[in-house]
Amino acid sequence: MNPRHPHRIALVAHDGAKTAMLELVERHLETLRRSRLVATATTGGLLNEHFDLDVHCLMSGPLGGDLQIGALVAEEQLDLVVFLRDPLTAHPHDPDIQALMKVCDVHNIPLATNPATGELCVAAFAYADHGSAALAVTR
Repeated sequence: MNPRHPHRIALVAHDGAKTAMLELVERHLETLRRSRLVATATTGGLLNEHFDLDVHCLMSGPLGGDLQIGALVAEEQLDLVVFLRDPLTAHPHDPDIQALMKVCDVHNIPLATNPATGELCVAAFAYADHGSAALAVTR
């Protein structure tokens, strides 16, 4: 992670993980309000409604939103992807999810797929914002 302002963060949550996303965002509102946020349609709409955030909404995940986020990763337009997945539910667009995960690995973009890693990644940005540490991931 390069300490840059605003941070560029994608937020995605499967239906079974929407509550966890709301809780994560609520805990990190200060950091996320200073960030440039993008999300898939349903997640972004939910976040805008609950927190009055300025989240740029892409398409729904199954309709291509996961791939749109992957394109932003490939273009190095994101610093972090928080994709809270529901690993116990089958998803017909699983190839798109796998493609997003792969492009994050290829471009060395942090990818949080559960609430614990989401907490760590967003907290790392907050920590860096307060001058407590210089975080860097070489790409």
